[in-house]
Formats: sequence, C-alpha cells, structure tokens
Amino acid sequence: MQDNATEVTAAGIARLAGVGRAAVSNWRRRHADFPKPVGGTETSPSFALAEVEAWLRKQGKLAEVPLRERVWQQLAGHPEGPLPALVHTGCVLLLIHERPTVWLDASAGSDARLAAILSGALDQVLIPRLGGPAGRAGRGARGAGAEPGPGGAGEKGASDAGGVNAGGGAGGVNAGDVAGGVNAGGDAEGVNEAAHAGAVDAGALTEGVNPDARAGRVNPALTTPAVNTAPAPSPVNAPPTIHTAQPVHAGPAPPPPQATLTPQATLTPQATSTPRATPTPRATPALRAPTGPQLLLSAPLLRGAAELAAEMGARQAFEFLLGRHLDANPRQYTLTPAELAGLMADLAGPARTVLDPACGTGALLRAVATRPDQELYAQDGAPELAAISALRLALHSRATVRAAAGDTLRADAYPVLRADVVLCHPPFNERNWGHDELAYDPRWEYGFPARTESELAWVQHALARLTDGGTAVLLMPPAAASRRSGRRIRADLLRRGALRAVVVLPVGAAPPYNIPLHLWVLRRPDRAPATPEVLLVDTGRFAGEGRGGPDWEAVREAVTDAWGAFRRAGHLAERPGLARSVPVIDLLDDDVDLAPARHLPPAAVADGAEQLTRVRERLGATLRLTADLTPPPADPSPAARWPLTTIGELARGGALVMRTGGNGGHARVPVLTDHDVLAGTAPSGTLPESEEEAVLTEPGDVVVPVLGGGSVARVIDEATGGAVLGRNLVLLRPDRTALDPWFLAGFLRGTANNRQASSYASTATRLDVRRLQLPRLPLEEQRRYGDRFRALDEFERALRHASRLGEQLVRGMYDGLTDGTVAPD
Repeated sequence: MQDNATEVTAAGIARLAGVGRAAVSNWRRRHADFPKPVGGTETSPSFALAEVEAWLRKQGKLAEVPLRERVWQQLAGHPEGPLPALVHTGCVLLLIHERPTVWLDASAGSDARLAAILSGALDQVLIPRLGGPAGRAGRGARGAGAEPGPGGAGEKGASDAGGVNAGGGAGGVNAGDVAGGVNAGGDAEGVNEAAHAGAVDAGALTEGVNPDARAGRVNPALTTPAVNTAPAPSPVNAPPTIHTAQPVHAGPAPPPPQATLTPQATLTPQATSTPRATPTPRATPALRAPTGPQLLLSAPLLRGAAELAAEMGARQAFEFLLGRHLDANPRQYTLTPAELAGLMADLAGPARTVLDPACGTGALLRAVATRPDQELYAQDGAPELAAISALRLALHSRATVRAAAGDTLRADAYPVLRADVVLCHPPFNERNWGHDELAYDPRWEYGFPARTESELAWVQHALARLTDGGTAVLLMPPAAASRRSGRRIRADLLRRGALRAVVVLPVGAAPPYNIPLHLWVLRRPDRAPATPEVLLVDTGRFAGEGRGGPDWEAVREAVTDAWGAFRRAGHLAERPGLARSVPVIDLLDDDVDLAPARHLPPAAVADGAEQLTRVRERLGATLRLTADLTPPPADPSPAARWPLTTIGELARGGALVMRTGGNGGHARVPVLTDHDVLAGTAPSGTLPESEEEAVLTEPGDVVVPVLGGGSVARVIDEATGGAVLGRNLVLLRPDRTALDPWFLAGFLRGTANNRQASSYASTATRLDVRRLQLPRLPLEEQRRYGDRFRALDEFERALRHASRLGEQLVRGMYDGLTDGTVAPD
C-alpha cells in the first residue's frame, strides 16, 4: 500500500524542509509540478506525504527526511487521525518488544501480508499482557470479594482478568462465575451458551451477540441490536442498580437479581406504556486489536515505527511519538507533570495493586515503583487515552495491566476491586458527573456530594476502591478544601480518620498553572485513630520565577519528610510556615476549612528587619551599578546601507550551526526554557525522560525564542553552558573565526528585523529564525558592535536585578508593617 494515504499540512512541509511556511506558499505559486492538495480545506490544505517527499528530493531541497520526522508525519497525517494511529503503532511496538521474531516474519512480505499476519499475531501479545476473552487471560486482583472463576484464579467475579465486559455493574452482569450471569462462560467455543442452568440469554443468538469471540476480538459486534429489548413477564438484562450487589468492602457478592432497575427509571412488566429505562452505562475494554483493513491502512507507519524501535527501543519510540502528539496539541489534554506524578507515587508508597480511575495518558501509574506480581488498573472516559495508557504501561514494565474505557463514576469497570493504592488526577469542576443517576450509590459513605462537588465524588470513589488501610492520593482544586457545599463530607472524612493530609503545591505545579493546587492523602480506615490529627503542608514558598515551574526537588524533600515523620508518629511538631499536624477537633467548626494557609503559623520573622536592611543595601548597590552602566548619549549618524545576509544563508555556508530544542532528554539535566530566556533567569525547566539526544548549550551560543513576538536573543555564558535546550528555542552556534556572538545576538534583537521574519496566527506570533538578517561586516567591525551590545546586556541585567530587589523590599515592608515586626517610624 502506498503512503499516499498519509497527509501533511503546509506547516509539516516547512518542518520537513527546514523553512518557513511562507517558502512553502511561494513553492506552490512558482512551481507547476508542486503536489496538488488531497484534503484539508481551501485555507489549510493537506498534501500526500509521499508526493511531497519526492518533490522536495527532486528539487534538491531535501536530501533525506530524518526517520523520526518521517514517522511523526506519517502518524500526524494518518487518515483515521493521530490517536488511532498511535494505538495501532503502540500495539505493533508491544509486539516488537515482546515477540520480535513474529514481527520480522510478518514484515518480510507485502503490506497486505503484513496486515493479514498482524491481525492474528497481535492477540498473542495483547491478550496475555492486557487481558482478553474469559478463560484466556491471567489472574485478576486479589482483593475483597475476589473469587476463583472459570478464567483462572482470582477473576473477581466480574471478568476483570480477561478484560471482556469488565465493569458490567455490581449486579454481576457478564460475571463469569455467577450462576445466571449474562455471557457466562464466554470462552472461545461458545458465547452466551446455555450450558449453565438458569443462564440468561441461553441460546439467544438471533442477533449475534459477540459473534467474533473466537477470533480473539473483544466484543466487536456490540453495535448490533440489544438482546431481550422487548417487554417480557420478567425483564431480562434490565439495567442493574449501580453498585448495589454488595455494600462497599463487603464479602463475596451473592447471585445477582435477575431484574434490578435503576431507581430513577423503574419499568414494570404490566406497565408496557411506561418509557423504557435508560440503559446503565458500561465500561468497555480499553483496547481492541486493530483489524486487517485498519492495519493495512497503517502499514507504512508501522514499518517506520519498527525502524524507529530498532534505533531507539520500542518503549522509547512510543514515548517519543506520544510526546510529540501531546506537544502538538497542548490544549486538548490536561497533563500531570512527571515531577508531580512522582511525588504522588512517593506519598502513596510501594504497592502491589494500584488503580487510577482517571488515567489520561497513564502518567501516574507509570510513576509507581515497580515490584514483582504488580497489578495496574486504569480507566478513562476517553477510549483512545485508555488504550494509550494500557500500551504505555505494558511497554514500561512487566506488571499485569488492566485498562477500561468508560465514565468511572457512572460505569465503574472494577466494582469489586480492592487496591492497595489509588492515584488520581480527576477532572475539576464537573457539573455533569452523574449527580442525579447516582443518588443511591453505596460509594457515598461519607455523604452524597452536591452537584458542584464532583471532586468529593472522586474522593469517595477512591476510598471505596481501597483495601482496608490502603492509601489514596488525589490532586484537588483548592476550592474543594473550603467550599461550604462540601463541609459535611469533609467533616465526616475527618471524624472517621479517612483524610490524613492536605498539601498545598506551589503555583505552576500543574494545570491550571495560575492557582496553587492541593494534594489530598487519604487512607481507608481499618480502625479509628486514638487521637486523630491531620497533616497540613504549604510548599508555596518553592514556586519558581515566571512560568519556569517550582523547585521540585525542594517540594519533594519538604513534603516527603513531613509526611514520613507524621506517618510514623501520628503527629508532627510545628514547622512555621511549612507544616504542622492539627487535631481533627480543631477543624470541625461550621466551615470545616482545610486550607493549610489558614492553620499554619507564618514563617519565623525574628530577623525580618535585619533581612529588609540587607535587601535595601543590595538594592542601593545595584541602583548605583545601574547608573554607572547607563548607556552614554547617542550620537546622531546617517542610516547605514550595509549588504545583508540571512541566518539561513550563513547556516548553509557553514558560518554557524543551527539546532532546535528537543522534546525529551536524560533525567536530572537542567533545561533552559523560552521563559528563562525571556526573563533572563537560570535554567529552570524539565523535559520528559527519553533516549532522545538532547541539545546541550555551550558558552558563546546564541539562543532565540521562536514564540511570543519578543525581540530577544541570549548569549550563553559559563554559568548557563551545559544546560539542555528546551522547546520553542533555536540555538545558533557561530564560527568564531567568521562571526562574533554578541554582534550576532545584538542584530537579531532589532525590532524591524524581527517584524520582517515573523508570521502571525490568530493568537500567536512565530519567528522564522532563518529569515533574520545580518549585515556583512568584517570581524573587527563586528567586535566593535559586539562590545556595545555586551554593555547593553549588562545594563539590562542590572535593571532586572534592581526590579526584583525592589519588589522584595516593598513586599517585605508591607508584611513587616502588617504583622508588627517593623515599626511605622
């Protein structure tokens, strides 16, 4: 199959050729043989990737597309969209990781042969690692309510181990080991068989429920008409009451009732004119093996991904493609930063069974420390994200992975799971979370959440899925700690010892970045504490400058140290301004406000006046230095008429090397971000850990941000050298025998120069660094200009330092005057 199915936009063509989008527009106008659009819109057309590559190569504008770029463009331009393409790629990368010889055999022939072999071979990997039809998968979680079933030990009576029809409701629908269960014994030889006495749907094969179970597919025929939809004397397959088969943390479930309906829509056999009950939503397995036609459409992408895996490893290849997709669509996803995920995993501690009921891309489960016989359970309302999480976790470790797609609150995939740890970054401020449908749900042990308290519904769901003594860590909005509508639930969480700690994170720790989010650490009570206390921690002091992010090392050390001491002793001595444990009785007032800032004493300010004196002295010295660095009066001069060249021409001629920031790198390496360059601060960022080769800065390099529309260029000094180049930055490394770095940086900052090299979208400005211009001057003349530009840079840095000291002095004076540590006269 030809790669003409993969499409690329004008922006992608510009990236392939290393030019600006304006150059692509010029090529389309000037060259009659430029490939014609095959899709998109009139204002944003798309082109066949193979045709574009051939044309660029023919014109000498492209020697060879780098492998990573080619695979990424194939994924981004996939006809079914990037997310399905990423799932197909992940399935094949898992096959390559687990059974490389199978891939080698399949890929030896044509694309049609590849697709035909893969359609069956993928089951050999996906079923053992991610679950499959009942009776063919491994064991499930060992927890309260788990019983041996026909599929193997510990299937929990809900087909969890196999992943087929997982989460059919607590009523035991699709339960593989309960008499009368729908789809009981759904093995490879007969779905909905009548082998069991009293089986529901015995022999009901008229419409073909799950007819493809033998092929290893997971419920491929679920779009066929439902069985038993007509009125009957005893309603069969009526929607079960959610989670009513057993109370939370009860023992094994009794046989389910045959006709249990939701309280909101009861349907009686006699009242045939009553509107039919709305079916209860069900979770579905996260991953279905791609079909032959789908794989055939993805064949060029899969072959490219295999080459990438041979170069960097299957796991790293998947992480690279996933990271590129997330970076290309930042507004579509709310991500959990890796540092925050690691902190949450540290607070929870080591565990054998871990659940994330709102898994997203799997960042939290990926941060859990691996251990033997580990079981990871994931669920997300977005089917593609649930599938990506399953593949990502399977590639990351040897743990048993079970993932499901579905609304967790309405259609819990693991109703009888009792996990050692629950980690969750739930959606915030959801109004449509199921308030009306879930009024009688037994998960609300601590009170029925108000419609505006969706976060407290997630808190109680996490507690309901914990084993006794298990730990849950949730990321919460700060309003959840103080809203009056949630005070009764907060009070009960405190009284029963379920809420153990509230941690304030610095501003910028996670989206939304403009507010200080909270971490709630909860514990499923196994016994009432004798003298219950709650740990309150505030790490706001560790916020970073601008948008560089907090000092994660300091945050992690402060939080884990306070939590460890509190967990061992049940009490923590006061640490002013940082942490203390508060008796529960002190929090049970009319508001039950858990915001740590309202209960923590301020930091010690015994030497506050002395500190302000030192700040004032430093400010005075900086202002004097600024006055000395003030540029002399400018002498008038006629406008110069220099011959000009561009950065692109200099790069082609070898006068400088141009590199762009990466999307990953090795861990624990400081990253220079675009915000650091704009603010003139030290490297403060991080990049996802990967095997991708990072771009390291050297003294004398010139770094230019490409977004934001500012005229900024920074010359790397000895202190910053060695940092990794972050995203949205371009590095220029001049040949010192031809170009002076300060001359280069100074002329790049010209306002007119930036304006002519910028392109404008509806909400952003992007700088095409190749189009920036420089005058052609002898090296000695360059150095004269360079000395003047260096002096201006010192003046600018002094002004910034004075501004920060001034702000610190003003804030300190306000605080000192208001808390009484500074006298007014």
